[in-house]
Amino acid sequence: MNKLLEKCPICANDMVITKLYCGQCGTTLTGQFGSPSSIFSRLSEEQTTFLLTFIQCEGKYNRMEEQLGISYPTLKNRFNDILAAMGFSDSPSQESNALTADDRIEILQKLDRGELKPEEAEFMLRGGGKTVEN
Repeated sequence: MNKLLEKCPICANDMVITKLYCGQCGTTLTGQFGSPSSIFSRLSEEQTTFLLTFIQCEGKYNRMEEQLGISYPTLKNRFNDILAAMGFSDSPSQESNALTADDRIEILQKLDRGELKPEEAEFMLRGGGKTVEN
């Protein structure tokens, strides 16, 4: 069965459901019906697949890196895109994202101890976040 379209593919206006059909008994209802929209219906097929992989990997980026073969910064960017598509803020305010000197030292120490991959440390040092969820 096809995914329910919420926007017109021609003019991008909201679609309205006008007909419902029961495949079991053949009953047909016509009228204007509300869309059974959910927050997940806003996601593309690719984003839905990514989210299912995220759940399957228990939200652990290191497992997702192995399964999908993509880097931590790419995973984080795709996840932020999904949050934005679902209507959640995709980036914290600049003030809360700013790293202190101590934060930078801690990141570099974790990199030195092998607790972070170089691309993770780079992402964090560029303001991508203070912690890495694994």
